[in-house]
Amino acid sequence: MPKVALTTLGCKVNQFETETMEGLFKKSGYDIVPFEEKADFYVINTCSVTSLGDRKSRQIIRRAQRTNDKAIIAVCGCYSQVHPEEIKAIEGVRVVLGTKERSKIVEYVEQAAREDGILDEVGNIMEAREFEDIPIYDMPQRTRAFLKIEDGCQNFCSYCIIPYARGPVKSRHLDKIHSEAKKLVDAGFKEIVLTGIHLGAYGKDLGGEVTLADACREVLKVEGLKRLRLGSLESIELSPDLFALIREDERFCAHLHLPLQAGSDEVLKDMNRHYDTAEFGRLIEQVEREVPGVAVSTDIIVGFPGETEEQFARGLEFVEKMNFSRMHVFPYSKRSGTPAAERKDQIQETVKKERAHRMQELAARKTEEFHKSFLGKTMRVLFETNTEGITDGLTDNYIRVYTDDEVTCGEIYTVELLKLYKDGVWGKLTPQ
Repeated sequence: MPKVALTTLGCKVNQFETETMEGLFKKSGYDIVPFEEKADFYVINTCSVTSLGDRKSRQIIRRAQRTNDKAIIAVCGCYSQVHPEEIKAIEGVRVVLGTKERSKIVEYVEQAAREDGILDEVGNIMEAREFEDIPIYDMPQRTRAFLKIEDGCQNFCSYCIIPYARGPVKSRHLDKIHSEAKKLVDAGFKEIVLTGIHLGAYGKDLGGEVTLADACREVLKVEGLKRLRLGSLESIELSPDLFALIREDERFCAHLHLPLQAGSDEVLKDMNRHYDTAEFGRLIEQVEREVPGVAVSTDIIVGFPGETEEQFARGLEFVEKMNFSRMHVFPYSKRSGTPAAERKDQIQETVKKERAHRMQELAARKTEEFHKSFLGKTMRVLFETNTEGITDGLTDNYIRVYTDDEVTCGEIYTVELLKLYKDGVWGKLTPQ
């Protein structure tokens, strides 16, 4: 039985796509082995959202080549879509795909094994108009299941390479979403996380007759589902219809990831974001008012070209007013081919690093404040992993809870939150 090892860099969408490819290999009789082991085939699903993602992708490709220099190495994902020539220049690479045609991954690696040279199947992603629907074959070894329902982005933020890597918006049809969700729940998953590259744009390519709220309703129809969580969502795409659903259905997790990106209106305009801080702030106030206990997490980019110290300070001041539960802080990363990369007013790396440090300090304090506000309360926790007698899991509003009580991973328990612990809180089970 031939051995194949797969690995993922980047986002939850990439993670889902790797799992579907793994299922295709299993269906074809391949033995899936850990990436560190010697295999006959390696598949690397790359990320290109930052230069660090590019660098890590190259390192992992070279690591696979060192592990077995006779193996067939296949590379797919955003990095290979945007810069296929860079991938082909790396020793050992035999198959190059982009962000489509992954349904044929087994066929391509087998073709490469029969032939010499590099098989280049990177097409023009801007011409792709259909969602690449690969059914789930094998269930991932997790307690939460990701379900990709959308691909592509047409926002063209001035710093972002992803629209060039993923192409236009492509939505999965409702009947396919329902059948895949049912498959996951029937397999024992209590929580489904809907993912997409531009999740809030779901349905825009289907004539505008269906929306993200419709996709959520389709999943919520599945009997036995305990939790539904949304991946990253643009704040301005929280429609009244979706808002009502989040508020009214208790299975909807009280957690929204709404990327702010900058706390200065001038920087937001330069980024080609489609809102200002006042609009964002009003929406957060509405969310907090109407969804009790909600967690709002966010992304922040610091050191965007032209960002002055005054603008950064205003950003800090704005974030200080927000009750973010978690903040992912990124120093601006120059991406070739984007408008921001062409600007002459790039910020020095030392300044970006210093600003990132200041924003991360604020982020840590915000998370601690959020966690403290729930101490003494009881919450439902879906437990995920056990390490040396301590089990951890997540509340519906994304607080990580640890306990040494006896629990079963994959099950939901009522827990009293007692004290801060590691990156979350320590809890004790309450009588059922």
